[in-house]
Amino acid sequence: MSARSNRARAWAIVGGSVLLIGIVAVVVSAITGRTGTPDPTPSSTAGRGPTTTAPATGGVGEFVDANVVKKGWVPEPITTDADTYIRAALAAASTFDSTLSTRDEWLSYLDTWLTPDTRYDESERAADLQAVKVELRQAVVIPQDQWDSLAQENGRVAAKASGDIARQSVPADQTGDMTIGTADVVLTTTSSDGSSGELSYDETIRVSVQVLCGAGSIPTPNSAQQAGDCKIVRYFTEPLEP
Repeated sequence: MSARSNRARAWAIVGGSVLLIGIVAVVVSAITGRTGTPDPTPSSTAGRGPTTTAPATGGVGEFVDANVVKKGWVPEPITTDADTYIRAALAAASTFDSTLSTRDEWLSYLDTWLTPDTRYDESERAADLQAVKVELRQAVVIPQDQWDSLAQENGRVAAKASGDIARQSVPADQTGDMTIGTADVVLTTTSSDGSSGELSYDETIRVSVQVLCGAGSIPTPNSAQQAGDCKIVRYFTEPLEP
């Protein structure tokens, strides 16, 4: 059975296949504005630099590459604590600075957070991981045309998971090492006001991610990560609630 059919059967347990909507629609509306969006708040551009900060790692204090904050990205924590990792993973999927990197560069970086789904046969894992990458590009993160539109305004987005993480087990996972985390994420979108200042506004979305914190995780090459440290299995295109 193919990885795609395996995935469909597994997720039938929790109500059927996940629709390819949700995050991208809300992120796009956060970028382009929508009814009910708070009035933009002007801010100065003086001394502007990368605004992304390294997330707390529950005392671990280590990252795969802390220097990625210079590109406006969230650094991947090295941790076995699922909640800590989930918060960073949820933020990473919506944090970028269009003046410091291209969308392709950002997506290639997000790929390094991924690990194959250990529920599937090893012969199917590579194809399944590739499908996850395609889904990430096509149905999860901001699309290219919206990135380009924001880039014309020197825009950036900083995301942060707020409140509690709702966690649930993963269907067909016999190890207990995988978990799905869902939380509210606050997106702060900042762009040029057309003169010497900036406009910023916040938008809250609800996002889910599946992570693996166990022996089956594959660490990022040439990093301090080890097998067993948390990695992303996939992002979901709409939130999954326990």
